[in-house]
Amino acid sequence: MTVMRLYTGDDGESHLEEIDPAVNPGWLVLQQATGIMFRTTRAGFFEDYHNAPRRQYVISLSGEAEIGVADGTVYRSGPGDATLCEDLTGHGHTYRIIGDQPRVTAIIHLD
Repeated sequence: MTVMRLYTGDDGESHLEEIDPAVNPGWLVLQQATGIMFRTTRAGFFEDYHNAPRRQYVISLSGEAEIGVADGTVYRSGPGDATLCEDLTGHGHTYRIIGDQPRVTAIIHLD
């Protein structure tokens, strides 16, 4: 399992950083959420540069996706991986479903 943070840097670009809860105990505290939804995204889907619509966790339940940022970094997310999406402004990120299976995610909206 990997936990990644997707955020907007001072340069206006989206960036990715891996979060290790064992090293960053602040991530182990209870966080307030406003709701959860489940989404199925078809195989082959691609969304060009966009921002996260709100602070949210996206937890991959099945299927695989790639998240790309402008510096060329690409993160591959599979079952059990989580992404904290916080790039609400700036250039944004790309999103692609890879493989021949749809991706099912749990999306948790944060306060």
